[in-house]
Amino acid sequence: MPTDKNELSERKKLILKAIIDTHINMGEPVGSKYLTRYEQLAFSSATIRNEMAELEEMGYLEQPHTSAGRIPSQLGYRFYVDQLMQQYRMSAAELGELDKLMKLKAAEVDRILDRATKLMSVLTNYTGVALKRSQSQPTIARFDVMYLSPRSFILVMLTSAGAVKTRQLHLGFDVSRETAEKLAALLNEYVAGRDMDKITLPVILEMQTRLGESEQLINPIIKAVWDTVNEPEDSELLFDGVNNLLRYPEFSNIEAVRGVLGMFDEKDELVGVMNHDADSDRTNIYIGSESPVEVMNNSSLIFRTVRNGDRIVGAIGVIGPRRMDYSKVVALVDYMSRNISKLMDSNNLIEDKEE
Repeated sequence: MPTDKNELSERKKLILKAIIDTHINMGEPVGSKYLTRYEQLAFSSATIRNEMAELEEMGYLEQPHTSAGRIPSQLGYRFYVDQLMQQYRMSAAELGELDKLMKLKAAEVDRILDRATKLMSVLTNYTGVALKRSQSQPTIARFDVMYLSPRSFILVMLTSAGAVKTRQLHLGFDVSRETAEKLAALLNEYVAGRDMDKITLPVILEMQTRLGESEQLINPIIKAVWDTVNEPEDSELLFDGVNNLLRYPEFSNIEAVRGVLGMFDEKDELVGVMNHDADSDRTNIYIGSESPVEVMNNSSLIFRTVRNGDRIVGAIGVIGPRRMDYSKVVALVDYMSRNISKLMDSNNLIEDKEE
């Protein structure tokens, strides 16, 4: 059974790191005799062998039935990423290629995610992936309410794009039907047709005053409207270097190949994963079954959002085997995401192709 990370001794950490580094580079199960040649490990073969057996019992290593060596488990990779991975220093050649991308002219930035996807594939030998969000942000054209009970009603919103959105609200206090109808009228007066950045604190305070004793209803309603307006609409998923994955033995099995290729055909699940974490200002790392995309059990996904000012315009990342060079990929994804965001922000490039 997996144990707490604090139960790993420094010696176990050193051996686990050595196994994972070696397995990432070579792709083969790692044995104790091989590790005796590892510079950072001044332990005997017997000591290493005993520690490897304990790491396997703890869930950090697995032993393929065809080999005496071990390979990292999903838990082992997660511990490695969170605790053991060293920061990757990009080479001058890698920085040069990345910086070429950052010198695009303003008119070319609509293609920057496509170019970034190709570059990520070339630099990592995995599959580059990018999410490009639609940059049109709708407003709410009209509000209605469907009263269900004193503590529940449905807010119905017709967007400027003609879509109907609903939010069911469950309250911790009673609201009358008349109050719910008054709320809809206030929303149509103060919010309908306005961008959300125009719904300032004075506007909210005035709505609260107008609503009287039920003023506490305004804040959750404004949040519901905000969440609706900021829901990702159409998102385009870009790939490059899908064939790169087929070079790795993890995907030599025909079923594994079908699963990976199926993932790229059925993009909705992957879009959902990348959109779900889009608001987080960090590099997201999904290892194996940590991703809700079932066919990615043998794969890892690393991505980070791209922003234009405060608005998320997409994400850039990499899909590869669980035996991924995490340190390098994290460094590349982080560098590219931050610098594309700076480029877009400096050019004030908020695209709106719906206009």
